[in-house]
Amino acid sequence: MNQRELFLRHVGQTSAAPLSLEIAKATGCRLFDTAGKEYIDLIGGISVANTGHRHPAIIEAVKKQLDQYLHVMVYGEVVQSPQVQYAKLLADYLPAQLNSVYFTNSGAEAVEGAMKLAKRYTNRTRIIAAKNSYHGSTQGALSILGDEYWRNAYRPLLPDILHIDYNSYEWLHEINESTACVILETVQAEGGIIAPQADWLQTVRKKCSETGALLVLDEIQAGFGRTGKLWGFEHFNVVPDILLLGKALGGGMPLGAFVSDRNIMMALTENPVLGHITTFGGHPVSCAAGLAALKVVLDEQLAETVALKEELFKSLLTHPLIKNINSFGLWMAVDMGTFELNKKLIDTILENETMGVFTDWFLFAASSFRICPPLTISEAEIREACSIIINALNNL
Repeated sequence: MNQRELFLRHVGQTSAAPLSLEIAKATGCRLFDTAGKEYIDLIGGISVANTGHRHPAIIEAVKKQLDQYLHVMVYGEVVQSPQVQYAKLLADYLPAQLNSVYFTNSGAEAVEGAMKLAKRYTNRTRIIAAKNSYHGSTQGALSILGDEYWRNAYRPLLPDILHIDYNSYEWLHEINESTACVILETVQAEGGIIAPQADWLQTVRKKCSETGALLVLDEIQAGFGRTGKLWGFEHFNVVPDILLLGKALGGGMPLGAFVSDRNIMMALTENPVLGHITTFGGHPVSCAAGLAALKVVLDEQLAETVALKEELFKSLLTHPLIKNINSFGLWMAVDMGTFELNKKLIDTILENETMGVFTDWFLFAASSFRICPPLTISEAEIREACSIIINALNNL
């Protein structure tokens, strides 16, 4: 059997027809398959590879940590320098009340930890989340995921969850003294890059403060420069009580985190002790990689390059078949009108003979294809990718 056959037989599948692209190497904004074909990566591992694939500074940090130690003990029990130094750097670049970092294995686990923290700290049970939101696939995260198609097969899920319309004022009275938290994506990702109205998000923040509910903002995709600022919430003049991080947090290694004020986070230390615990969360190699990745984002001023690259994509992606482009930074949903046409385009540009373009569709906006490449993508690569897309559209 070849690799693809072994993949289909022995690796757990998530769809009946997986893409099965066999990658041999990735570097910068390029992927290479086992036949040597090259692809421009417009997915970036779903906002993971903000610094590009295999950035030399990240590779060096991983190698250095491998020479020191790997797993030592369950999270939180011993002092591990990569965790400490990364938490300190994150706190340095976050508002003062976001000063305590709990590292997890993934974004979904960060969501789970934040939900537990909000319940424990407030002694309340109700959680408010938005329709068309995506927060992960574990059962707690799935309970707040904003689409019944994805939830229904796994019921019963967590009780006392209310799903509301994003950007709507009509439900604000639901934030009251029984609300543990309101969990929102700062910018809705899988809904097709839907940004909040600043006044609306500020009103939600004010209502949470008035009632003692915690505001949780999910920046698992939006963080680390994707929106043109280091943190998405900086665009809207709000600060959450709990911030959710993942994806680019690990620089290509698995890592998530929920971040809050130490006074809130201490609620997990008693009644019960070990209120949230993980064996591999905050793995030292992942933290070393993430620490190096954040330094790259800062030192290379990657967030500052986003606006010009966003405008270049939008100026080049003009075609009668393109219905609309929702964008917020280097993060776009290009609407083709129907899923069928969108899927045909995605397959066509992937299979382009001279240079493939790698993209996909959104869970709750299936007629749109995704643009969230590494922030290091060059102007030449943007022009090349867009040229391939426009040529494909001309021949559909």
